[in-house]
Order: sequence, then C-alpha cells, then structure tokens
Amino acid sequence: MSASAVPAAPAVIAPPPPARATIARTFGAMMAREARVMRKNFLSTFVRVLVQPVMFVFVFAYVLPKLGGGAMVGGSGGPTFATILLPGLVGSSIIMQAMMAVIFPLMMELTWQKSITDRALAPVPIPLLAAQKIIAAAAQGLIGGLLVFPAVLFIHAEGEAPSVHVGNWPVLILVMVPGALLSASGGLLLGTLMNPQKVQVLFAMVLLPMTMLGCVYYPWSALEDIRWLQILSLFNPLVYVSEGLRSTLTPDVPHMPVWAFLLAIVGGTVLLTWAATRTFTKRVLT
Repeated sequence: MSASAVPAAPAVIAPPPPARATIARTFGAMMAREARVMRKNFLSTFVRVLVQPVMFVFVFAYVLPKLGGGAMVGGSGGPTFATILLPGLVGSSIIMQAMMAVIFPLMMELTWQKSITDRALAPVPIPLLAAQKIIAAAAQGLIGGLLVFPAVLFIHAEGEAPSVHVGNWPVLILVMVPGALLSASGGLLLGTLMNPQKVQVLFAMVLLPMTMLGCVYYPWSALEDIRWLQILSLFNPLVYVSEGLRSTLTPDVPHMPVWAFLLAIVGGTVLLTWAATRTFTKRVLT
C-alpha cells in the first residue's frame, strides 16, 4: 500500500471552552431560580394572596348590600364602596406580598439556614445580590396585585359593581412597578434590621397599622376632618400606592395630586433601595 493510500487520522475536535461566569449570566441564573420557586409555590401563593381581600370584598361589597347596608361615598349617586375598595386592595396586595416575599426568606437565610453565605460566594457584588432580592420580591408583589384585581372586580352585589377605567396607562405603570420595588426594598431593610425572634412585632407594629391606615378603605381626601391623621398617614407608603392606583383606575373618586404620589413613590424607592443595600451588605459581611 502506498503512502498516499494511508487514511489520514481524524482531526481532533477540541472541546468547547467552558462558559465564563459573568455578572449578567449569574444574575440571570439567580432570577431563573426565583422564577422556578415561584412557579412551584404558585398555588400556596395564590391562596395566601387572595384569602383576605376576597373575604373583605365578599362581606362589604356583597353581604352588607344584600342586608341593606351598602356603602356609598357622598350619598346617593356617589361611587360604590367596591369602587373605593378596588384600587386600595390591589395596592395593599402589592405592598404586603412584596414585603413578605423578601422578609421571611431573608430572615431564614440570615439565621437558621445560613444559606446566604452560599449566595454571597456567587461571582456578583453583594449589592447586586440585594438588588436581585428586591426585583424578585417586587415581581411577586405585582403578581399578587394582578391576582386580586379580578376578584375585587367581580365579587359584588347587584348594583354595587365598581366603576373602573384606566385614565392614564403611563402613570399606572409608574405606580405599580416602582410601588412594588418600594415595598420590596422596605422589606429588605426590615429583614436586615429586625430580630427574627420578634417577628410578631412586624405584624402588630408595622403591617397591621400600614394596612388599616393606608387609604385602602377610603380616599386620602376623606381624612380632611381628621387633619392630624391625614398628615400622619403621609409617612405610610401604602397611602401613595393606593392613591396612585385610585387616580388611574377610578379617576372620578377624589385622590391625591399625581405629582405628590409619584414623587413619594419614586423618591422613596431610590432612598429605601440605597438604605436596604447598605444594611444588607453589612449584614452579610459580618
């Protein structure tokens, strides 16, 4: 056999180089993990988010009107109580769900599970890890608000349907998205500052007063006769989200000026995100 007839050795195919871990790829992997956890726990999240607002709407927008106790704001011809409730309960669901989505997992990661150490070893800056937690919790808050909306919209007695129409889509987005980020960053801040053994104080001193005095069941302008409470409620972030949703979903109901709630929501989001990132970084490194 001639040398020319000798078959050539097959070319060696070099294996592809290993994928380099970049900040964007790592951040995307962490968000994908959060999405998988949310999808796995969707049923429990669905039930937890809906029970309280659905029961409240069922009693006040269905049962009481059936008993002759329907509430109208401004007397006969005014907006129904369901109209007042809808933006407030959607805002409350966004705020509460976003806060709980970050507070309780963070407390477990920082104390009992100690799994925050594994997260800190990821090739991303620790402040970016804090931002990832805020974004993931804000997404859960938005989902919670979207779940509550149809329930509040369709559960009511005859003649008590809420009057809803979106008056300004850009403002609606500016209220919901930064509002969810505001709540999530506030939850991250509380989760890094609070002692897990005193978590019951969170409900008694923070979440319950925030909900009851957050203009969920009445517009902010209705507090004019209780001026001190109207001023004090301005420290409650839920007030601005409720009023912002009220201005876009039920614009015929009196509401806070647009510039006021947008300034509070956007400015509060920036301030709380900065503070939460600092406290989270300090807590992880100590």
